[in-house]
Amino acid sequence: MTLTLITGANKGLGFETARRLIGLGHTVYIGARDAAKGQEAADSLGARFVQLDVTDQQSVDAAARHLRENEGSLDVLINNAGIAGDHIAPPDATADDVRHVFDTNVFGLVRVTHSFLPLLQESDTPVIVNVTSGMGSFAVTMDPARFESTLQSVAYSPSKTAVTMMTTQYAKSLPGIRINAVDPGYTGTDLNSFRGTQTVEQGTDAIVRLATIGQDGPTGTFQDAAGTVPW
Repeated sequence: MTLTLITGANKGLGFETARRLIGLGHTVYIGARDAAKGQEAADSLGARFVQLDVTDQQSVDAAARHLRENEGSLDVLINNAGIAGDHIAPPDATADDVRHVFDTNVFGLVRVTHSFLPLLQESDTPVIVNVTSGMGSFAVTMDPARFESTLQSVAYSPSKTAVTMMTTQYAKSLPGIRINAVDPGYTGTDLNSFRGTQTVEQGTDAIVRLATIGQDGPTGTFQDAAGTVPW
């Protein structure tokens, strides 16, 4: 049995990832801030639910204790929870605007990874997938041929750059765990008011691929559905 935890999984990419991994035989925990919505999502998929607010250390620690007491280990952690923040022109953004996005997208990832690392280290084939974005790539956002180059953000985009860099640092320091960053692509979810051009199934292709690798799989990479994403 492969035990998987997905943060922010009551909707969008997280929910679709859970659906697909359950179909592949994983036992999946839906992590969500809202207990009612999270339990409803878990029930609809045949998953398990754990309340988990990535911005609240006590909530994260309680979720880790729940899995420790009920499962004893964790095979796959998918750090999916994230927010776009308000659409504010870069000159108008304040430190508080940026801090709000980083608290979920970056510090939330650190809270969850730190708290669940002991459980992952109990697994024979531990895997971490960090959901980042092409919006965090220097090369992609400066390429006039790419849609991402038309967008401006001093909160969301830099937060995803941080997620990608943190992935490489975790991967170097934890060689026993396969740790990779994934760009889902421009997928229609409430994060972008459903303006994305991909379906959630298309958007989860790379997430599912990297969540199901073995110990001979890659680590410290930045990938999307087509392969390697330039830094």
